[in-house]
Amino acid sequence: NGMWSFVIYDLENRALFCSVDRYGVKPFYYFLTDKIFAFASEIPPLLLLLQKKPKANYQAIYDYFVFNRTDYDDTTFFEEIKKLPAGSTLEYSSNKNIFFRKWYNLREQINKSNGLHDFQEFRYLLSNSIKLRLRSDVTLGVCLSGGVDSSSIVSLLLNDYKFLNFKTFSAIYEKGQVGDESNYIMEFKKFLNDNMYFTTPTSKSLSNDLHNFIETHGEPVPDTSPYAHYKVMELAKGKAKVLLNGQGADELLAGYLYFFGFYFKDFLRRLDFINLIFECYKYLNNHNNLLGITSFFYLSLPTKIKNLLRLKQKKYLLNDFIKKYSNYSTITDKIYSSKTLNDALIDHFDYKLGHLLKWEDRNSMRFSIESRLPFLDYRLVEKTLASENNYKIKNGVTKIVLRESLNDILPERIKLRNDKIGFGTPQDEWFRDLQWQKFFKDLIYSKSLNERKIIDTNNALNLYTNHLSKKSNSSRDLWKIINIEIWFRKFID
Repeated sequence: NGMWSFVIYDLENRALFCSVDRYGVKPFYYFLTDKIFAFASEIPPLLLLLQKKPKANYQAIYDYFVFNRTDYDDTTFFEEIKKLPAGSTLEYSSNKNIFFRKWYNLREQINKSNGLHDFQEFRYLLSNSIKLRLRSDVTLGVCLSGGVDSSSIVSLLLNDYKFLNFKTFSAIYEKGQVGDESNYIMEFKKFLNDNMYFTTPTSKSLSNDLHNFIETHGEPVPDTSPYAHYKVMELAKGKAKVLLNGQGADELLAGYLYFFGFYFKDFLRRLDFINLIFECYKYLNNHNNLLGITSFFYLSLPTKIKNLLRLKQKKYLLNDFIKKYSNYSTITDKIYSSKTLNDALIDHFDYKLGHLLKWEDRNSMRFSIESRLPFLDYRLVEKTLASENNYKIKNGVTKIVLRESLNDILPERIKLRNDKIGFGTPQDEWFRDLQWQKFFKDLIYSKSLNERKIIDTNNALNLYTNHLSKKSNSSRDLWKIINIEIWFRKFID
């Protein structure tokens, strides 16, 4: 019950047995030639063993730009490097044969499970998961974002275990800035006193850390949220060696607003129009955001139309690049074609959770910290995903079972939260700063970027002009252009 990535070497048979945990918390990368089988927990060391320059995986780059997705299968951004999928083993023999086996299948395990009996069973399982992950001989801390997930971990530590000897680490910003959740975080001030630590990522700090951050990850990331998490881990270095984090709760409990789209689709599929109208009404009452409604319409469209709508927003990509790779993308079928809410959650475990876990691992290990994830205890995952929809979403509210089971210990204003921020950043403001204006324009006019035949320079500049004038918020697309170009220079060129 936990996380691992390990190799056993069989001396007698000169064979390797490699294994990765159920959900892929700990990554395993490898490459194979006729002369060598090499593996590592991150990609850069493997590049040193290649006989020539690595090749970029342009299909991965296409999916990154169009769908904001990475790590949905065994490929990486490098043609030569593969990733052992979650819940898999790999055996490599002296005659150079490779044998793969999927030792853990989440869908099969859910089918065998009876689901949760009540809210209290969920609380017991989560509390017990935390108890297991408290085993440590070194200082322990919690990544506290102010959201329901991390606040639940802190509340259980304080109430179930009367555990006061721990520290919290948070990213905060100025009042009113995107990503600032200090008002919610400070709900725990009276319990934790001086054991709360804060960092404030800025436009300038991102500029200073840019190359180190990109090098740490080894592959592009689609926005700057992982950077905020990077700064939290940097803050924790020297203060705690083990951190508990709420990663995985959104996939387990339908925490993203677009999950409402699958939820509504469930009612439509059953022709349950009364509950569909009621839940849409409740959603609009509770959320100052139309994403759940627009997702419902988007998810109801044919695959081809879904892809075209995505591409319509990416005018800064060259047409030849789009034509070459659009027909081979499988993202829409894997993540946006789920028939039910539960199918969507399972598909997210299989095809989306991987990149979040990879960023968690890269950021924490960069600063020699062990990150532990209580929401990914397999007992909790299997029972919860086998339960009815109303354990996840009801009356226009997500994470029902978490809110209800911890009703007596969660701070009231956190329990009632309906917004979803996570480790958000004010990246839209950052990229309007003068230093980033010069940086982006130099980058977009650079010979290397234009020779890659991915970005349409004029349309990228128009995108940035509209962002600067606040006609649009294109910060995510601007970041992706920056990240991919620096990545190319650092790892491919």
